[in-house]
Amino acid sequence: MSVDRTVEGLLRELAPQVLGALVRRYGQFDAAEDATQEALLRAALRWPAEGIPDNPRGWLVTVAVHRLLDEFRSEASRRRREDAVFAATPQAELLGRPADADPETERDDSLTLLFLCCHPALSQASRIALTLRAVGGLNTGQIAAAFLVPEATMAQRISRAKQTIRSSGLPFEPPHGPDRPERLDAVLHVLYLVFNEGYTASTGPELTAPRLSDEAIRLTRWLHRLLPEDPEVAGLLALMLLTDARRPARTRPDGSLVPLAEQDREGWDRQRIAEGVALITETLPRGPVGPYQVQAAIAAVHDEAEHVDRTDWPQILALYELLEQLIPGNPMVTLNRAVAVAMVRGPAAGLELLETVAADRRMATHHRLLATRAHLAELSGDRAGAAAGYRAAARRTASLPERRHLTARAAELDPRQHP
Repeated sequence: MSVDRTVEGLLRELAPQVLGALVRRYGQFDAAEDATQEALLRAALRWPAEGIPDNPRGWLVTVAVHRLLDEFRSEASRRRREDAVFAATPQAELLGRPADADPETERDDSLTLLFLCCHPALSQASRIALTLRAVGGLNTGQIAAAFLVPEATMAQRISRAKQTIRSSGLPFEPPHGPDRPERLDAVLHVLYLVFNEGYTASTGPELTAPRLSDEAIRLTRWLHRLLPEDPEVAGLLALMLLTDARRPARTRPDGSLVPLAEQDREGWDRQRIAEGVALITETLPRGPVGPYQVQAAIAAVHDEAEHVDRTDWPQILALYELLEQLIPGNPMVTLNRAVAVAMVRGPAAGLELLETVAADRRMATHHRLLATRAHLAELSGDRAGAAAGYRAAARRTASLPERRHLTARAAELDPRQHP
């Protein structure tokens, strides 16, 4: 059944608030999440026909609480647990009325919930899955489809994450003191990974997974509203907007990949570019400058160039040098800096820098290193070497659009050879 878009948007906004309220009050993340999903489903079925309640959040919390009560009543330890639930539940909810005046219900625990879903005790894959499920409001099937894994696999991943939270006794409270910056970094990293997977899917027949990149932008925009003064939150949002602005021009009608240098820049989303540029321009002077802000600045330089030949490569190179100082030892940053070096000082200088990346065992056979080396070889006039490099990169990538693009590029340079 299709849900009215207004209702759907409201439910996705309220979902983490309802779940956060239940987890704070009762604990038991998995049971609270099930109850929240039941409340959201009832709202999706009823609100389009009956209208949105005056207090939609209180309505959802009330329904979810009653779902928890029903669940607790069915357990062997019914009386002991039920007494605890009744003691913690405002009378308005026990009577089936939305707790409009209850300050506990009106409290927004969304940010605390996001910190919990990105807790260091969880694996990176679990953090991503749980964030999309509990905070993003995507169902298990949607998350599985976006990551191209069976739904049962994703369900197990989410279940393990909930089990970790339950067994480790992680407190439902926002991090304080020196732990907060590190925990916020973990949250931002999860959102960054979700966006990257959406912008360039690591596997499968499609270049992008728009549901993931859209969700990452939505959640980061929401996080920016909660933490408007944090420069790295603003930087990450700007980076996403400036990068995603190019998405409409990244593929041809047949789904094939269009590299940045060949994209029709008239097809870029100018509204997103303007928003991203304004955001990073406002944020950078406030300091301190962090990696997401620098990456956003790099994206802004690319987006503001009317034509690829007018790209300010010296500025991009300077920004990558700064980025390497902020996150030293990151081979992907060095790889991108090598491209900027090639554009400023010539392909030979870029290829020389790439050798330092190749010395990293994590990158020696990575398709991005192989493709970048092939690209710089092509710029230097080594058509045969470039073709061989493109073919090697094509064999390493799990993305079908990237594989087709790399194979086609090799064939253009050296049509006598076969992939």
